[in-house]
Amino acid sequence: MPTRFLKANTTMLKDERITVKVDFYDKGSLLALSYKEGLLNLSHTEHTMAKRVAVIGAGVSGLSSIKCCLDEDLEPTCFERSNDIGGLWKFTETSKDGITRVYKSLVTNVCKEMSCYSDFPFQEDYPNFMKQEKFWDYLQEFAEHFDLLKYIQFRTTVCSVTKRPDFSETGQWDVVTETEGKLDRAIFDAVMVCTGHFLNPHLPLESFPGIHKFKGQILHSQEYKIPAGFQDKRVLVIGLGNTGGDIAVELSRTAAQVLLSTRTGTWVISRSSDGGYPFNMMGTRRRHNFTAQVLPSCVLKWSQERGLNKRFDHTNYGLNITKGKKPKIIVNDELPTCILCGTVTMKTSVKEFTETSALFEDGTVEENIDVVIFTTGYTFSFPFLEEPLKSLCTKKIFLYKLVFPSNLERTTLAMIGFISLTGSILAGTELQARWATRVFKGLCKIPPSQKLMAEATKKEQLIERGLMKDTSGDKLDYISYMDDLAACIGTKPNVPLLFLKDPRLAWEVFFGPCTPYQYRLMGPGKWDGARNAILTQWDRTLKPLKTRIVPDSSKPASMSHYLKAWGAPILLASLLLICKSSLFFEIGARKTMGQNFSLLNKYLARINLLGYEGCTKSY
Repeated sequence: MPTRFLKANTTMLKDERITVKVDFYDKGSLLALSYKEGLLNLSHTEHTMAKRVAVIGAGVSGLSSIKCCLDEDLEPTCFERSNDIGGLWKFTETSKDGITRVYKSLVTNVCKEMSCYSDFPFQEDYPNFMKQEKFWDYLQEFAEHFDLLKYIQFRTTVCSVTKRPDFSETGQWDVVTETEGKLDRAIFDAVMVCTGHFLNPHLPLESFPGIHKFKGQILHSQEYKIPAGFQDKRVLVIGLGNTGGDIAVELSRTAAQVLLSTRTGTWVISRSSDGGYPFNMMGTRRRHNFTAQVLPSCVLKWSQERGLNKRFDHTNYGLNITKGKKPKIIVNDELPTCILCGTVTMKTSVKEFTETSALFEDGTVEENIDVVIFTTGYTFSFPFLEEPLKSLCTKKIFLYKLVFPSNLERTTLAMIGFISLTGSILAGTELQARWATRVFKGLCKIPPSQKLMAEATKKEQLIERGLMKDTSGDKLDYISYMDDLAACIGTKPNVPLLFLKDPRLAWEVFFGPCTPYQYRLMGPGKWDGARNAILTQWDRTLKPLKTRIVPDSSKPASMSHYLKAWGAPILLASLLLICKSSLFFEIGARKTMGQNFSLLNKYLARINLLGYEGCTKSY
């Protein structure tokens, strides 16, 4: 039985006979009822709403996409080429399968409260920053809790994703997959690409003259797993991102010497901030974002650099940003100490290699190098897509809000997780998936493809002519991007309204850390547990730290917690009391002055009665 009336079309024919066509929405199909010549006919018609969705990849963004499809009553089928979930977070001893995996010692650089799924907090006893196996456990818990595993086809590679002949009308795709040598073809109403950023290692050997003469070992960080095998060797690490810093620090404990080469330099921050709290929770806040939008850029830059140099002077450590290069930040607790102790030596970029040595841009030479490790990042590609879509999707400028390709007349293909943020990628991909699934259903609209292509093409031309900066490689501001997507969905927190309705919650939302739960407070996908998750986020942060309980040590933290929670109401009450006290003080002062004047008049009258003689009489 049809569940919802959509539209009715009435056409008057020449012979006065009437045809009435009524379309109903019934779980993804349109049911047409036609009345003509006294006969009632039922037939299914084509529709534009997506129902079956192909999800490519079962990593962090793939799991988000499966769940978001289910939340919107869509039917997901996920294709994963490995034998388990988690993508790069599933550690393996080797990289022979060509799939990028984490190295064994990796520790997350975004704390748990900032990097969880928005309706599934980490268990309170999980550490704030965790090793890769602990994070993978969380992904497994998430998949099991929402029963996602039954929608995943493991050991299945997607061979091709092509438009169907009637794509302009239906938006459907032909998806060809391979499972253990067997090919399969299926039709899907929409596709979500969740293959991630770390697909193909970027190994720029052509940029290093003489590298082919080098007789030592050369590898990309994708091949690095454990420090075994590097004992007592001189290792040159090229590239200073989070991975380069981590590998250099780990190898400094076993290698004879580690040389760390960087073209640009970087700011280095620690996982713990002032007071020992996770730096993400102290820095990623709406009030900071508001301040950054108000302050002049030069003042903001000066303030940030002053704060970053507070822990140690980056210039003294050879880490300062090269003039003219874009500033970047890495998270590393030990790199400054390793430089201070001499186990890691900072170097400029390599100018040339010989058989056993490296000549650097500053003219220095390092001899007897045994191993060169390139931590030069990755490139992403989509071999299963057809041209020109394949090439266009690699250019972020042609992805509307970094999700939808601009050239498709039907918005039934979404790129999930191809973003670089100043905050949690997991939280960003989840919000992308929530938006994409609602676009598939027709509940959220995006501009026409002609308009999007025209705007993107114009930007590309301006960049080529040097009239506009290419920011496609820059990290996006976390709160700004999340709020942008949330506004499209209708889930952006309304902070002024919250201050009127729930001051305690509003205080945490604006002045506290911008945790993913904020995007579950209102609108589509609202989660009833979001408020409590926000108000208890500091409890979960401190819980794993309190493994040694000292009776009096918890009081200051507890008082601080209550001041944060009740700060706004107390401030408001204090202002009212001050105003009220001022009024009473004024009335009281007037009354007291009146009494004093009465006594003074009596005293003066007595003086007049006594005369001068009484006044000069000795006492």
